[in-house]
Amino acid sequence: MMPRLGEKYDIEIQTTSKPIAEYQTDEYFEQDLPLAPAVMVEDEIVAEGCAVDQYEVEKALCRHLGIEPPEPPKKGLLGRLLGR
Repeated sequence: MMPRLGEKYDIEIQTTSKPIAEYQTDEYFEQDLPLAPAVMVEDEIVAEGCAVDQYEVEKALCRHLGIEPPEPPKKGLLGRLLGR
């Protein structure tokens, strides 16, 4: 997802990956960083400790860049039937 957004918008993407044990230390919590997995746009935490929704990330990027966000994705048949 992130490489596609990096191609679509003029942004720099930084990815940090560490073993899970490093995310569960007292030192990590003292840094006041979000729980992994997480996505941040500047200082805004878009997703933390859960699955990441591409549309929410894209909206945050657009807010940061000062441009209009894209239209929300259309729901499929199953999403319309279940109201999601």
